[in-house]
Amino acid sequence: MDFLTGEVLYFNKPLGWTSFDLVNRFRYKLSRKLNVKKIKVGHAGTLDPLATGVMILCTGRATKRIEELQYQDKEYIATIKLGATTPSFDLETEVDNTYPTEHIKRETVEQVLKTFIGTIQQVPPAYSACKIDGKRAYKMARKGREVELKAKTLVIDEIELLEYDLPVIKIRVVCSKGTYIRALARDIGVAVESGGHLTGLERTRVGEVTLDKCMNPEDIDNFLNEIKIEIKDN
Repeated sequence: MDFLTGEVLYFNKPLGWTSFDLVNRFRYKLSRKLNVKKIKVGHAGTLDPLATGVMILCTGRATKRIEELQYQDKEYIATIKLGATTPSFDLETEVDNTYPTEHIKRETVEQVLKTFIGTIQQVPPAYSACKIDGKRAYKMARKGREVELKAKTLVIDEIELLEYDLPVIKIRVVCSKGTYIRALARDIGVAVESGGHLTGLERTRVGEVTLDKCMNPEDIDNFLNEIKIEIKDN
């Protein structure tokens, strides 16, 4: 493998790690292995710290493919708790409101999920990396400032109800770039006339890359020791 010319690698991001934590870990180990001070490493598609799953990393000149790779469709398994909301739409922040769930039936959820299939408008979470006047929305939100974001157009190809154990549901989602599953949890909560927030998220596929093709961070050393590394004269 020639990491300077460019390689594309697949990882399973652990819970609690930021996307940059994974990039930095691999970059550090790779630079030591190659005995170089600097090497380009980037990722194609951010995952929140509270999410796990498929992350694509690119090295060297393959970082030019990041935008192309980001536009591939993605599959997620999401766990949503109905009847309660949080400001971040996930477990990063505490519950701020609770709502009744007694009226929600399995059939209700299944019908509501169908309404999200296709081209939809979605308002991103205030706790997101979207920019407002050049500033990250999440930085403003964490300071208690009011954040207003415009709705974005995205595509949801598939939604499937995997588990129904009120107030918790588990769904499978296949969607386009730019979809916030946290915001989808919020919108599903509203659609069932209650509230909702994300309690678990796993990205199971990006394009044709599935979890079984991914490396865990603890396997990096063995991977770098076992592969044949090439360095071409550029």
